[in-house]
Amino acid sequence: MARSISFGPFRLDLANKQLWRDGAPVNLTPRAIDVLIYLAQNAGEVVTREQLFQAVWPGVHVADHALSVQIRDIRKALEDDIHDSRYIETRHKRGYCFKAPIASNEAPSVPETHYVESSGGVNIAYQVIGEGPVDLVFVMGWVSNVEYFWTEPRCARFLRRLSEFSRVILFDKRGTGLSDRVPLNQLPTIEQRMEDVHAVLNEIGSKRAVICGVSEGGCMSAVFAATHPERTLALVMIGAYARRRWAEDYPWAPSPEARQVLLQEIRQHWGKPVGLEERAPSVAADPQFREWWASYLRMGASPGAALALTIMNTETDIRYILPLVRVPTLVLHRSGDLCLKVEEGRYIASRIPGAHFVELPGNDHLPFVGDQESILREIESFLAEVQSAISDETVLATVLDAEFRTDTAVDAGIVALFDCFRARHVQRTHRRITAAFDGPARAIQCAITVQTKAATLGMPSRIGLHTGEFLSQAGSSISGEAVAIASLIRDRAAWDQILASGVVQDLIAGSGIAFEPHGRVRASGFDEWQVLEVHTPVTSTP
Repeated sequence: MARSISFGPFRLDLANKQLWRDGAPVNLTPRAIDVLIYLAQNAGEVVTREQLFQAVWPGVHVADHALSVQIRDIRKALEDDIHDSRYIETRHKRGYCFKAPIASNEAPSVPETHYVESSGGVNIAYQVIGEGPVDLVFVMGWVSNVEYFWTEPRCARFLRRLSEFSRVILFDKRGTGLSDRVPLNQLPTIEQRMEDVHAVLNEIGSKRAVICGVSEGGCMSAVFAATHPERTLALVMIGAYARRRWAEDYPWAPSPEARQVLLQEIRQHWGKPVGLEERAPSVAADPQFREWWASYLRMGASPGAALALTIMNTETDIRYILPLVRVPTLVLHRSGDLCLKVEEGRYIASRIPGAHFVELPGNDHLPFVGDQESILREIESFLAEVQSAISDETVLATVLDAEFRTDTAVDAGIVALFDCFRARHVQRTHRRITAAFDGPARAIQCAITVQTKAATLGMPSRIGLHTGEFLSQAGSSISGEAVAIASLIRDRAAWDQILASGVVQDLIAGSGIAFEPHGRVRASGFDEWQVLEVHTPVTSTP
């Protein structure tokens, strides 16, 4: 049996006997609620006064006027005109008829959950719904659970509506939801989440997809679009941000003190509706939604994982990546978003070349709460106009520039390591190797392994790394900003030292790799970059 039913802007909670309108409670007496429930449960049928007396006042003699008072109060609460009724119609000498269409809020059927093995042997849970003309990867922020999505009617409707104009792909990031749990120190970096998206797309045979990211999911979506334009048809960012720590040039992010308050709330109250007042203020007082949100968080992540993910998100910064997104981009943000300020959406759109920014009314952060239809219409319209003629020569990549102190050719075993770590491009000269990687964590792991191997061969090395714009054209040498900056950073390094730019650090929060400041570099025509020494070696399988 349904726990609640909906009609127009109203939801009638049958279990708790409470009427809600757009997430706010509507005051009605218990008797009036009982009358309304009986009428709504018999929608479309004429209910006599005798039936109502028997249902609402069984075995009790009451004046005829009592029912008229309840009907009057119900009409007032529903703002229903007796002469032009939308909800309760009086049938002369017969009774009353509830005439509005009723939607049962029973949980819809849950799509089948599948698994695919991603990097490191981790199994990723995913679902596919719809048969639209384009594939759309929906990347939820913070935590998720692909099956529990469907137990909330608003969320289920949002996803079903997306599937009307696209084939929707849902997945749980490793360590959360139904995907394999991982140690807290191995929660997914942006790079690993991109690998998980690749694994799902390959499994379902999708060559190119729209990447749609919500909140923290927008960060990974933007980096994926910049790194893999050949797999990205378009980018949609909903209520997203570029960084989660206050800075002079990004003053909308929370202060360190505010983030500590959130971390403490997670420590003390995980399992309760943490953060709901900011993320969905319009339904924050709705007990049914509060219960769902608390369960959703519990089923999405353990308390330790939630805390680690929040700390990781705090350290992420994609500001320097945004100008490298070269696919059609739509940025959506509600003007009164209490969780992420609308200025953050404006900032993102201003930094992505050609991005289309739409500011929508409302103060809910969750896209399926509040006026979800305006968001869905914007996405549907945007995708209808998207063209797929995108160049895949300019991409985001992490470039590793290594120089070896040797009079002979670099050992073949060292060169082979670049293949082990799946370098996208490798270019060799007598004493140098320059390589591009899809993500910074793998590039650093390769650098550490290469330097360790070279040291055992009596071949000191120095290595520089930078994440940025990378150009690769058939028959030409690799080039671009990332190549030039990586070379400058390598020149600053001492032998047997690995240096990286600050943007590399910003993108690998949660990887376990530590850094130590090592000054700054600047070259003509480029920005000034912070330089850091890779301070803590890590052991990892490519």
